[in-house]
Amino acid sequence: MSAIYDIPVTYIGGKQTQMQQYQGKVLLIVNTASKCGFTPQYEALEALYRQYKDQGLEILGFPCNQFGAQEQGSESEIASFCQLNFGVSFPLFAKIDVNGDDAHPLFSHLKKAAPGILGSESIKWNFTKFLVGRDGKVRERFAPTTDPRKLEQQIQQLLAESVR
Repeated sequence: MSAIYDIPVTYIGGKQTQMQQYQGKVLLIVNTASKCGFTPQYEALEALYRQYKDQGLEILGFPCNQFGAQEQGSESEIASFCQLNFGVSFPLFAKIDVNGDDAHPLFSHLKKAAPGILGSESIKWNFTKFLVGRDGKVRERFAPTTDPRKLEQQIQQLLAESVR
């Protein structure tokens, strides 16, 4: 079993779970923010989720306030904002840090498995995306500027793969 599945996570409503519940799924894991220039990407993320969730895609949103203080709201405000403005139905998790000493273990794992430009592990901004195969291996990291719709071909390829 991949190490990613041993990591505990907490849903935005406070319920705790393990990443293991997503074993065998293709994951698109994103650090999000409600007041960011990239916030409209929620719309494309939700469209991908609706199109491919029945084939095994899970999009996991992790709000983060580390970049320009663009996620200041409470968790209930974040959930309401995402639902009302973008119809978000994919899982949202508790607000976390993605960099620094208090970085969530999931993002520490993702950054180590898929470093950014010039090998830098640090996440540079909101809406950095990590694509994880059904086997739990991190396949690729995408910059905040990458439109989620541009990931569709890679998502389709990973969905076609069987769990190894």
